[in-house]
Amino acid sequence: MSRPALFLDRDGVINIDHAYVCKPENFEYVDHIFELCRTAKRLGYLIFVVTNQAGIGRGYYSEQDFLKLTEWMCGVFKSQGILIDKVYFCPFHPEHGVGHYKIDSPFRKPAPGMIQQASQEFDVDLAKSVLVGDKESDIQAGITAGVGFNLLYDPSELHDPVETAASAVVNSLSEIDQFLYPNENC
Repeated sequence: MSRPALFLDRDGVINIDHAYVCKPENFEYVDHIFELCRTAKRLGYLIFVVTNQAGIGRGYYSEQDFLKLTEWMCGVFKSQGILIDKVYFCPFHPEHGVGHYKIDSPFRKPAPGMIQQASQEFDVDLAKSVLVGDKESDIQAGITAGVGFNLLYDPSELHDPVETAASAVVNSLSEIDQFLYPNENC
């Protein structure tokens, strides 16, 4: 039975984007991320992280560094009573990648590859799913994949109108609950 999913970008949505975060001591959680994920789980959503990790491709840190940090991050979520169903990542970059990482991958957002892979592996109902990203490339990936609600998270205090293809712009993760609907199959 298909289920909706909450797709989360990592840097800028789960953690504050301090540029190429690869160690727990530099990982600072965004306010309300745990509450959002608890609500999503309670409503029957799967939770996936879909993250470009060009820092690997650029040689700033290794895939092993990323995987260690991911294991730690998922452990913190678990200690908060939240299961992250799977983390998808793309280490490639078409221009700045080093060696075999220098390719134009269909998994690098704005391409929808990571979302499509999650949908196939977990039988996701994309039309009832929600994506939260902090960049237009996240939004484009969600739209192309067929995600029903694509939300741009912009915590800036400026509140200037943002040019975006997103379904809505939110300034706090606490605003996202209104876009989550109960899953009748749970």
